[in-house]
Amino acid sequence: MATMDIIPTVDDPMALFNAWFKDAQDSEINDPDAMSLATATPGGVPSVRMVLLKALSAEGFTFYTNKESRKGQQIGLNSHAALCFHWKSLRRQVRIEGTLTEVGPDRADEYFASRSRESQIGAWASNQSRPMADRLIFMERVKGATARFEGQDVPRPRHWSGFELTPVMIEFWLDKPHRMHDRLIYWREGEGWKTERVYP
Repeated sequence: MATMDIIPTVDDPMALFNAWFKDAQDSEINDPDAMSLATATPGGVPSVRMVLLKALSAEGFTFYTNKESRKGQQIGLNSHAALCFHWKSLRRQVRIEGTLTEVGPDRADEYFASRSRESQIGAWASNQSRPMADRLIFMERVKGATARFEGQDVPRPRHWSGFELTPVMIEFWLDKPHRMHDRLIYWREGEGWKTERVYP
């Protein structure tokens, strides 16, 4: 497990995130790619849930979801969102704020094809976030989708896609004894970043 006394200031916060994420992949027992995703209605009513980071690039952070789900509908109406990673084994946290854009269909198709067949079937069977009178109804829908695509590849549903968050703010947080934590924030400024260290 990597340790440090203070968060280093670097030119590119994405490079620092990559280093921390690598440490998390080496140390976290479960789901180092788990992140909370906060979205909001146009009126500012927030909603938060856990999703999995499925792609990381210099441009941003990508996850996939049903666009007809609650979060998908909120994203369609308000593209501003926030992410939070908390790696307990490292006593580190990263908060990210930015704007979401939908990935292209080829990219969504490629990732959907990499999922297990059961997960692909589930994407067709689930009316995500909508009321369900009985779980047996869902399981019958799973059976129906399984029969529908028997003997063939499962295509990506049109309502299922990915979103990439382009960051405008990234905050790194490092736990220190007696709540003397270290916090370093990067703000997007033109093509680069400005930094500020803030009180814990």
